[in-house]
Amino acid sequence: MVDSVVDDSKENSHLPQYNHNGHLVQKGIHPDGESGRKWVHPWMFLKICFKSSSLISKLVNVLWPFVPAAIAVHFAKPDAHLWIFALNYIAMVPTANLIGFAGQELARKLPKVIGVLLETFLGSIVEIVLFMVLLANNDHGNLIPVIRDAILGSILANLLLCLGMCFFVGGMRRDKQVFDSVVSEVGSGLLLTGGFGLIIPCAFSLAVGDDIESVALDLLVLKISRATAVILLIAFIIYVWFQMRTHHSIFHTVLESDEEKDVDREVDLAKHKLTFTECILALLLAIACVSMHAIFLVQEIEIIVEQTAISDMFMGLILVPLVEKFAEHLTAIDEAWDNSMNFALAHVLGSSLQTALLNSSLVVIVGWGLGIDMNLNFSTFQAILLILAILVVNNFLRDGESNYLEGALCVLVYLIIAVATFFFPN
Repeated sequence: MVDSVVDDSKENSHLPQYNHNGHLVQKGIHPDGESGRKWVHPWMFLKICFKSSSLISKLVNVLWPFVPAAIAVHFAKPDAHLWIFALNYIAMVPTANLIGFAGQELARKLPKVIGVLLETFLGSIVEIVLFMVLLANNDHGNLIPVIRDAILGSILANLLLCLGMCFFVGGMRRDKQVFDSVVSEVGSGLLLTGGFGLIIPCAFSLAVGDDIESVALDLLVLKISRATAVILLIAFIIYVWFQMRTHHSIFHTVLESDEEKDVDREVDLAKHKLTFTECILALLLAIACVSMHAIFLVQEIEIIVEQTAISDMFMGLILVPLVEKFAEHLTAIDEAWDNSMNFALAHVLGSSLQTALLNSSLVVIVGWGLGIDMNLNFSTFQAILLILAILVVNNFLRDGESNYLEGALCVLVYLIIAVATFFFPN
C-alpha cells in the first residue's frame, strides 16, 4: 500500500504542472511567477510594464517623458544647471520604478525568501550606482561628505519615512496590523549592530581628537573605517546565509502565511506576468537609464549647492535618498496596504540593513581600491540622528503590532530631521 502511494507521488511529480492561470509551469519557475510565454513579446512587455504592480506605480510611469527630456537638456543646454539637475532627478523616479517592478516580477519566479532578498538587492541598485558615481566624480574629497550623508539619509528614509508610511497606510484600513517576531527581532538586532559599526569612527575621532594632530587622526579614522567596512561586510554575508540556508524554513513559513493574508492576492495572481527574458531586459534598460541620470545628476550637485539655498547635508541626507529609494518605498507601502506586513517589514528592514552593512562597506572598500580616502567619520549630529532613529523604530517594533499613530510619529520625526538639515550650514 505504502509502495503504491510512493509510486503515485513519483509518477505525479513527472506530470506537467499548471498554475492558477492555466499556464504550464516551466522547470525552475515558481507557479506564481509563470507567465505562460517565452522570450520577448514587445507589445505585451510594454503593456505589463506600464500597468506595473499598483495604481501609484502605474501613475509614476507618466513621468517617462522626462527621461529623453533630461538627456536632451544635458547635451543641448550644458549651462542650464538647475534644469539639468531637476529633470534628471525626476527622470530617475520612473526608471527606479521599473527596476522595482522588474525585480518584483523576477522575485515571483523564485522561492519566497530568495525572491525577497533578490528584490531588496535590486531595489538598492540605484543606491549602489549613485554611490559609485559620487565616488568616481569625487575631486579632492568634495563629494565624500555627500556620500556619507546619503548613506545615513538612506537608512533614515527607510526606517522613519518608509516604515512610517507603511504603518500609517496599513493602519488606515484596519485597527492594527500584526507582524512576526522573526522578521522584526532579527532586523532590529542587525540594525543596532550596523548602527554601532557606522558610528565607531566618529566616536573614536571625538574621544582622541584633542590628543592627536589632525593629519594623524584622519589616518587613524581612515584605517578604522576600512576595518569596520570589512567587518560589516562579513556581518552581511552571515545575515544572508542565516536567511537563505540555516533558517530558510522559518522565514519561508512566515512569508507564506503573510501571502495568504494579502487582500489583493487573487488580483495579483491573475495579472499578466513578464517572462524571465523580459525581466532581465527591463532590468538592463532601467539600470542603464538610472546610471546615465545618476552621472548627469551628480555632476550638478556641487554647482546646485553653491548657487541655491540647499545645503550639502540636505542634498545628501534628504534629496538623494528619496529618489534612490523611491521604488522600494512604493513596493513596501503597497504591501502594507494589502495587509502583508511581514513582506513590507522584510523590504524596509532588509533595505536598511543592506545600506548599513553592504553598501556602506562597498563604497569604503571601492574607495580604498581607487586610492580615495573614503571614511565613515560621521558628524556628531549625524551619529545622534542614526542611533535615535534606530531606538525609535525598535521601540515601535517591540510589541509586534503597528497602527497609524506609530506611522504618523515616524514620519513626523523624519520631517523634523529634514527641517534641521535644510538649515544646516555647509
